[in-house]
Amino acid sequence: MPGSRVHRIGGRIAAAVSAALVAAALGSCTPDPRPPDERETAGPFAALENFSRRMIEEGSPAVLIEVRHGGEVWTHAAGVRNLDTRDPATASDAFRVGSITKSMVAVSVMKLVEEGKVNLDEQVSSYLPEFGTVLRPPGPVTVRQLLIHESGLPDFAAPLLASGPWQEVMSRPLPLEQQLALAAAVPWERRLAQGFSYSNSNYAALGLIVERVRGESINTVLKEDIADPLGLESTSLPRPEDVPGDMIHGYVTVNGERFDATHPAWLTELAAGGAVSTVSEVNAFYAALLQGRLLSDDSRAAMLRPVGGFYGFGLWKWNDTCINRLYYGHPGDIDGYGSVSMTSEDGSRQLTIAVTYPPAPPTLDVNPLVLELEEVAEQTLNSLC
Repeated sequence: MPGSRVHRIGGRIAAAVSAALVAAALGSCTPDPRPPDERETAGPFAALENFSRRMIEEGSPAVLIEVRHGGEVWTHAAGVRNLDTRDPATASDAFRVGSITKSMVAVSVMKLVEEGKVNLDEQVSSYLPEFGTVLRPPGPVTVRQLLIHESGLPDFAAPLLASGPWQEVMSRPLPLEQQLALAAAVPWERRLAQGFSYSNSNYAALGLIVERVRGESINTVLKEDIADPLGLESTSLPRPEDVPGDMIHGYVTVNGERFDATHPAWLTELAAGGAVSTVSEVNAFYAALLQGRLLSDDSRAAMLRPVGGFYGFGLWKWNDTCINRLYYGHPGDIDGYGSVSMTSEDGSRQLTIAVTYPPAPPTLDVNPLVLELEEVAEQTLNSLC
């Protein structure tokens, strides 16, 4: 049975509450409205509860939600942690956050910028000498361009999936260097004006820059830069054997057979999307970022990139219709898991949703459920003005 509850928060945490999400951020259409359902509930979080119920009915193993708003935390959990054991899911269960990882990696890059060890407008080859020879870019590429997906660097996902059966590919470690080597198999087209072109390879390069400059693994750096200072016990880029036991399991199907996608080895160094966290810890991370508790004011402002564009440094933007400002966060989409997190500009309103997808074949396309996650979150949080 699903469970929802509200409790008070105080002190510094009380400043970190609620968020909303706008489906237009990914630029796709959403399904037609569903007909009224006599079982639909009412109240400030009705849209979230009704969405959760529909997801469970349509085959999602689990739905986890946390909203922070007005000094209160509202949590919800439905479904099961594991389709084999049928243990009930809880709101504190860990999940794979997908591309929310990019926001964390961007913070670690900006810490290097603050220390004078990385220059945003320096060419990537200054930090990765092999970048030019392996990837053969059609022109100069800067660290800033990687952060905002304006490098044009091809995504390594297609050649990765083409390299063998899914079961074999996902069980092989994939170092950051190899991620970039796979990207080199795709022609890097020259464009007169390179605009936004989303590519996981950008954050593979950024993760490698962080490792080279710090002399530590990207997992260790994220722990030192984010998890330890904020006391986030479940947030990491774990090896398969280190994945938390209280993890909700994601699944895919291959040739009609169901596979567990919870522990794939290839995610261990995936700076673009391999992190594990909880809905509460994701909210805590974005609150700390937006409230200036992780970076200096200048670095925070640079990450938000307020002038032009809808993507900052590892941050999507959506319209905050409550105060006519912006929400910041990121959607996540990885085999078996979908999520979205958004935080108001002052860190005072937040929402994070995590869903384990109904088991389906792996795909390079964005799962349309991510757009539904954004839509229902927008409706809920913009109704809390």
